[in-house]
Amino acid sequence: MSIIVQKFGGTSVATAQKILAAARRAVATKRAGHQVVMVVSARGHKTDELVDLAAEITDSPPPREMDMLLSTGEQESVALVAMAIQTLGEKAVSLTGGQIGIQTDTSYTKARIRNISTDRMRRCLDEGAIVVAAGFQGVDDDLNITTLGRGGSDTTATALAAVLRAAECEIYTDVEGVFTTDPRLVKDARKVGRISYDEMLEMASLGAGVMHSRSIEFAKKFAVPLRVRPAYSDGAGTLIAPEGDEDQRVVSGLALARNEARVSLVGIPDRPGTMAIVFANMAARKIPIDMVVQNVAQGGTAEVSFTVPQSDLAETLTAAEDAVKGLGAGRVESGTAVAKLSIVGVGMRTHSGVAAHMFQSLADAGVNIQMITTSEIKISTLVSRDQCEEALRKVHAAFKLDKPTNEPPAVGVRQKPAGNGDASSQKRLLHEVVSKLAAMEDIVVSEVLLDESQARVTISEIPDSPGISAQLFSAVADGDVMVDMIVQNQSHSGRARVSLTVDRADLERCLLLVREVVSQWPEATLTYDPEIATLSVVGIGLRTHTGVGERMFRALADASINIQLINTSEMRMSAVVARSEGKKAHEALLKAFSLNS
Repeated sequence: MSIIVQKFGGTSVATAQKILAAARRAVATKRAGHQVVMVVSARGHKTDELVDLAAEITDSPPPREMDMLLSTGEQESVALVAMAIQTLGEKAVSLTGGQIGIQTDTSYTKARIRNISTDRMRRCLDEGAIVVAAGFQGVDDDLNITTLGRGGSDTTATALAAVLRAAECEIYTDVEGVFTTDPRLVKDARKVGRISYDEMLEMASLGAGVMHSRSIEFAKKFAVPLRVRPAYSDGAGTLIAPEGDEDQRVVSGLALARNEARVSLVGIPDRPGTMAIVFANMAARKIPIDMVVQNVAQGGTAEVSFTVPQSDLAETLTAAEDAVKGLGAGRVESGTAVAKLSIVGVGMRTHSGVAAHMFQSLADAGVNIQMITTSEIKISTLVSRDQCEEALRKVHAAFKLDKPTNEPPAVGVRQKPAGNGDASSQKRLLHEVVSKLAAMEDIVVSEVLLDESQARVTISEIPDSPGISAQLFSAVADGDVMVDMIVQNQSHSGRARVSLTVDRADLERCLLLVREVVSQWPEATLTYDPEIATLSVVGIGLRTHTGVGERMFRALADASINIQLINTSEMRMSAVVARSEGKKAHEALLKAFSLNS
């Protein structure tokens, strides 16, 4: 008999009527021949009420006691849902996180799952009961109650589906499914019928609020089909599953993260070990930094910029100041009136001109690009917060995401050079790593890739104004040059610097195309390097596992390897080094992540 896990969020169990509706769904699924595990969140605004109540008592509640307090919201819900199921004539048992068997570390308010025992759940299921499990919580080794942080109930549901080998994990929510972008901001946003794990991971990490990225991490690790469904209707929702032929859209969706802050470390030493110190300071405070950008150094000094949620800015600035002190040089700058706008799609791997199309749509809206970072399936830009919603609408329309197909007219198809391995080998490698996991949320790095086939092109001292990036990348796309990495750091004094990597065989053509554009800016300079190597650490949820960057850059520092460029995403951290050091760097990273066997 197959197992179905059903997760119901707070709005889906906010009232007695909604609790009964959720119970009816579970009962119907059981009577259709499945065993059912429900994962339930706290009702409505219960968690907020508890937080506010604690604030009336103390300005600094102890984290352990906050976890004890907040866990009661889910316990209330599961008891009520179990009662509702029993009134409908089915057997049900409510269980707390500890009673389920979820063991975590002791990071109160943001604990990570270490192990799940399924014995009690299976026993209840075999006895014909619907298991109603409290989401968001577990216990540590000393039986202290812990909570899993933001998105914790989604994480609980997906983790239970993984360990129970469930046929599907249904996430019931107050929306129809996953949309091409936030329908509250873009009225023409369209529901997506199916989306791949990688696309959903990027979108979740970039600010799409339907699901939290940690739950999708579990789903991809253990091949759990997720289905986001509306709690108020029988809609089919959106299936999140392994990548298939039907997923080869150029762009699947857009994500907007409004409450971002930028932090820049300027004038830091251009030497091995610099990035290791920066990332060590961030990892020590478990700060999940994003949009990490380091461009080519000038005059013996480097600059790295990254984004963090604005709520983490104060702690991030403290960590950044500590890093600068440790380096003995540099200064910290920051900005808050920014937002991160990103496009995501697996079709980017084989379509040229996607960046140009995005940048042109931003230029048409009069939006200036402050930073750029990319991955195989994502392009992120940092823009002014007061322009971000208009930018979102313009880019959504440019890629025709309101239509069932979204092939932009200016985007051409070209097979990207091999080097990352085919899909079957990546899945095989992923499963080999997963099979060795002693703990479910340990750092997961499935591959370390070395690409020695590319060259770097850098354009410096270009005007920092709308349309500049569009001109550059439109020219490159018109010449059918496939761009891999794009890096633009925060500009200074009205001038910007952009670097890109292309296949070495395309370097001369790329330089001709770029020179023609650059000639209109007298102060601009064009440099290039055909002798680079790109190292990429690939895995699941790298951004939320804050120790990955620290380990990566420490390994490179210990090997005395200097870094020229950095580019990051949810699935990949990439660094460009000298080609002569590529193989040594590759070996160092394989050893650091225990993949050298």
